[in-house]
Amino acid sequence: MQLIKYPAKDTWGELLQRPVMNLDEVENRVKPIMQAVKEQGDAAVKDFTQQFDQVKVDDLRVSNYEIQKAIEAVPEELKAAISNARNNIEKFHVVQKELVKKVETMPGVMCWRKSVPIDKVGLYIPGGTAPLFSSVLMLGIPAKLAGCQEIALCTPPDKNGKVNPAILFTADLVGIKNIYKCGGAQAIAAFTFGTESIPAVDKIFGPGNQYVTAAKQMATKYGVGIDMPAGPSEVAVLADSSANPKFVAADLLSQAEHGVDSQVIMVTNDALLAEATEKEVERQVGELPRRDIAKQALKNSKIILVDATDTAVELINQYAAEHLIIAMKNAEEIGEKITNAGSVFLGHYTPESAGDYASGTNHTLPTNGYARVYSGVSLDSYFKKITFQQISTEGLKQIGITIERMAAAEQLEAHKKAVSIRLEEIRKR
Repeated sequence: MQLIKYPAKDTWGELLQRPVMNLDEVENRVKPIMQAVKEQGDAAVKDFTQQFDQVKVDDLRVSNYEIQKAIEAVPEELKAAISNARNNIEKFHVVQKELVKKVETMPGVMCWRKSVPIDKVGLYIPGGTAPLFSSVLMLGIPAKLAGCQEIALCTPPDKNGKVNPAILFTADLVGIKNIYKCGGAQAIAAFTFGTESIPAVDKIFGPGNQYVTAAKQMATKYGVGIDMPAGPSEVAVLADSSANPKFVAADLLSQAEHGVDSQVIMVTNDALLAEATEKEVERQVGELPRRDIAKQALKNSKIILVDATDTAVELINQYAAEHLIIAMKNAEEIGEKITNAGSVFLGHYTPESAGDYASGTNHTLPTNGYARVYSGVSLDSYFKKITFQQISTEGLKQIGITIERMAAAEQLEAHKKAVSIRLEEIRKR
């Protein structure tokens, strides 16, 4: 990691840049995949699966037999851990349900908003270097709680044409039956256009590499919604002298091991902590099975030393991290000053990995600075909000003149007449 001391504010923009992706190159590779799947359906999906995943898949749909065999293969201890995580995630998300609240904005004028589940959703679960069965919980649980009519799941197969057993166990646990052996941009294309096997959906959810991300963004051009724009995973740690450098280093590496294009940032006002953490990162990374990946990610990563807590908070808000750990003695107080972050972890004993797996919050979060304007996945993500209103004759008498005057001022006579003609009818009674 690069240690940067007391950077001038006018350098922050450049300092906080994420690893640069060649978006034109990525999009140029994804476009023909999208087009081929649109035109050729299952055949194209199978061809790309053989090309990119080096496996020939005869049947894209995972059979009930395969699901049952996978369930048997998952160790009981892992089943118990996944079930415990499911309970916590369900508890956190179920309370997000909104009751319908009717508001009488003036006598006889009633307005309300209703949450209606999205009919068809597609869940993308990465299965490459790290099969993310935890994402099945994060995406599947709120989809089921919302009451989406159709839930489809795509995940890439391994070299033997099998789906990771923990992914299938978790999908079965949350009640998802429509599972397909399909990954990468071709899976997003299948969700976008539909194929003989894989249904088209209204909204696509889930993390993925740069090709998956590009494909999701292209899907929006065809009227398909996505959870959010996203990029490589990232974490920022805001720490003071009370922080334990071993803890901070472990937190930084927990994100660095995600991928070579991940980024981790530490911001502190304590020089001794900065140096101790840098040494601890160098020591711990050598112990990791995925150390080669983590070492590459650390080349994109920085420890930033600042002069004061307020400066650190300002810099962190400008970065807008996907995950933000506040390892400070007054963590909750500092947390109240955070305006841009996907998810915040307060105190020395709240590792980011708790949110990734089991505490209850959702780990599908905005990256690449999108936390300035996007929220992470929640129960709301699976609903569209429809407003309703109902006006009585007395209510139209009350509000009619306001509407007529405003419509006339905008020179929209038909708008005005839609009210006037009704008021005339009311007066005749």
